[in-house]
Amino acid sequence: MLRGVVAVTLLGLTGVSPAPHGDPPAVTVREHIRHQEIDGFGISQAFRRNELLEALTPAQRREILDLWFHPRKGAGLSILRLGIGSSPAGSPYDHMVSHQPEDPGGPDAPPRYVWDGDDNSQVWVAKEAQRYGVKRFYANAWSAPGYMKDNGDDKNGGTLKPEWAKAYARYLVDYTRFYKKEGIRITDLAFTNEPDYTAVYASMRFTPEQAAAFVKVLGPIARGMNVVCCDSFGWDEARAYTRAIEADPEARRWVKVHTGHTYASRVDGPLPTNRKVWMSEWNPDGTTWNENWDDGSGYDGMTIALAVHDALTLGQANAYVYWFGASRGATRALMQIDDTAGTYRVAKRFWALAAYGRFIRPGAVRVEAASGNPALKVSAFRNRDGSTVTQVINTGAEPVVWQGVRGRATAYLTDSTHDLAPVPTAGGSVTLQPRSLTTVVVGGHR
Repeated sequence: MLRGVVAVTLLGLTGVSPAPHGDPPAVTVREHIRHQEIDGFGISQAFRRNELLEALTPAQRREILDLWFHPRKGAGLSILRLGIGSSPAGSPYDHMVSHQPEDPGGPDAPPRYVWDGDDNSQVWVAKEAQRYGVKRFYANAWSAPGYMKDNGDDKNGGTLKPEWAKAYARYLVDYTRFYKKEGIRITDLAFTNEPDYTAVYASMRFTPEQAAAFVKVLGPIARGMNVVCCDSFGWDEARAYTRAIEADPEARRWVKVHTGHTYASRVDGPLPTNRKVWMSEWNPDGTTWNENWDDGSGYDGMTIALAVHDALTLGQANAYVYWFGASRGATRALMQIDDTAGTYRVAKRFWALAAYGRFIRPGAVRVEAASGNPALKVSAFRNRDGSTVTQVINTGAEPVVWQGVRGRATAYLTDSTHDLAPVPTAGGSVTLQPRSLTTVVVGGHR
């Protein structure tokens, strides 16, 4: 064996042999030990970010859509998060019209809706996503219209007036009916975003107890959809919302998906529920546009790969939804669009998420994976087509040789100079390069 190269073998994985000479395996995958089902991976393009694409040529728009949603050319993203009437103040995209912008005359008055069939280009992107096979459309309200709130404003926090609870629930469900008329079925519906954070843009406060109470109003009206709660500002903070819902049998009945963000606190364990759990929004802090894979900035590609790994393994998340797929300027989105120059760029963050989204398909099940090498972060998944996908993040400075791979195996490398590039599996081994993510697929139809 070469100096500085460590051997690693997987056991219990179809197409993988034991380590030679009886050496204990550094990585073990046990397919018979199953964990959570995977709903998918996704992005949001709320706050009118889809309109940036309109500055590009049709060919460029198709390239971006392929990168987001194509299951072989791109990331194969399978969840699209939509913003219901939300807008950041002070940006060139600060106007996002509610479908009921004015008070109809009180909570019991017939609603007066306005719908343009476009919803700030969200309908267009949703239709395109659907053509690629996306089936999960997650509609999320940042705030109720201002007239439903005690501060009279859709921005700056405030709370929902109790007498408007049913009207707000109907407002949300009617939004999904407009999408249905456009041919898009909203599968997942959330009434709050970061209810524990007051923002100068669209925001609305709920305590955990208030959220549990509103769920019982929304649930019976939103039949046929997954009621989602509560998109807390941090993962640890989300536990309080999950506990409040789980403690109330009627609220627990209606909430099908529990969600949390990872701004205030990162994923360090599961949420206290047996329902589905999504990491539903995050992008790292940063002050510049950064395309690098591994530069120690905390908003490079390696950072995203590790965050996804932690959400799936520590948090036992069923889905991972990144914040923006594309934005402008010093964004930490997956892509940067210069709508003045009519160009776009792709960050290594995109390829980190693509490694998971392309190969771990909706309906896959995470299976047990462990490593005796502290430099290796390993997760494994069994797809419905029979393929097993193993993701290995080598955080160390030395290459590691995965020995004993056999059968119909393919491997893909993502690092500073490779973007899901095929790498050799000849001779039954794959070299896991330092500071990299290697995706190994065994079996299936690929």
